[in-house]
Amino acid sequence: MTNVRGSMKFFVFIMIWLPALALAQNSPASRNKEEINKIHQDAQTYISMLENPQRDAEQKPEEVIKSLNIKKGDFIADIGAGSGYFAFRFARHVGASGRIYAVDINPDMILHLNRHIRDTGINNVATVLSEANDPLLSANSINLFFVCNTWHHISDQSRYLTLMRKILKPGGRIVIVDYKKEELPVGPPPDMKMAREEVINGMQAAGFRLSREHSFLPYQYFLEFR
Repeated sequence: MTNVRGSMKFFVFIMIWLPALALAQNSPASRNKEEINKIHQDAQTYISMLENPQRDAEQKPEEVIKSLNIKKGDFIADIGAGSGYFAFRFARHVGASGRIYAVDINPDMILHLNRHIRDTGINNVATVLSEANDPLLSANSINLFFVCNTWHHISDQSRYLTLMRKILKPGGRIVIVDYKKEELPVGPPPDMKMAREEVINGMQAAGFRLSREHSFLPYQYFLEFR
């Protein structure tokens, strides 16, 4: 009887766990709202999706970082840092005199980041559990805001940009990387995205100008503002 009960428990566990694993392992595929919400509600599934090695082919993280011309001593805020996919890569480029602020509104992501910082001994990454419309960073403290696949989630972008302006150091930049607003084999459906032109118009209304644009990402626009 004990073996039967144990087998049943294992069967139930597998039936619950496998669908979540399948979603995570197929992270490059496009998803609908229901699937995206389901992933975001399960921390481990979400982390697995963000850290899926298949993501590198479309996200090209090292090319993105190289194009940003990051310097030793730079202070970077990674908004919507998630699992630290970019944050920990940035940390290797800013050196001991620089600092990465991994900013996220999800406590589970912050816990994951903190564990990784502790376990690896990284000393130039700090986590910030922020508010939805406030990164909670000090004035005149950041050289670069990096916002990847997150800008469309911020509901009060005008307020956020006002705060960003105060937080940026002189000559600082805001970088927006997000999925193009069209049907793609990856990312969320079009109705969850922001068009490139919409982002540019919003930034210009807040007093920022488009200073550079990169076109090497297959599914995302990559915009730099000052």
